Amino acid sequence: MDSLERTIYELRGTNDFGGHMSSTVYALTGFVSWALFLLVLMEVIRTYLVMTGKVPANGFTPGNAGLSPFLQRLSRAHANCIEGLPIFGSLLAIAIMTSRTGITDPLAYEFLGARIIQSIIHLISTSSIMVSLRFTAFAVQMAIGLYWSWKLIA
Repeated sequence: MDSLERTIYELRGTNDFGGHMSSTVYALTGFVSWALFLLVLMEVIRTYLVMTGKVPANGFTPGNAGLSPFLQRLSRAHANCIEGLPIFGSLLAIAIMTSRTGITDPLAYEFLGARIIQSIIHLISTSSIMVSLRFTAFAVQMAIGLYWSWKLIA
């Protein structure tokens, strides 16, 4: 079975052994879905603000400046996901495309968990301890990404 055929099987949810999608595929899908969830949440809140007349339809800025601190943090949490997706998502995609998900699978869920934790902390608070915890969650992602990069190149 060639690499492309194996990748197609993995994306369909099976592999050449009749198994299920790899943790890598789930993590990549989860990462994209999380970014989408944050975007939808932000747009639901914005729609509510427009429909209730609290903000005009053209009254939003990309960072939600002038709105509640929560909406500003939500905008930044979403932007963090979008900024990280090309880097971390590409590593996951490379592993999938080269049939080397054995490299990324063992830490795929930890990576996704750290990304979600980072976003949730971002939404909750900007206190010093929470910012430190948020950075720790990001540092976990960076360490995993560096490890994956090294293993995929080696």
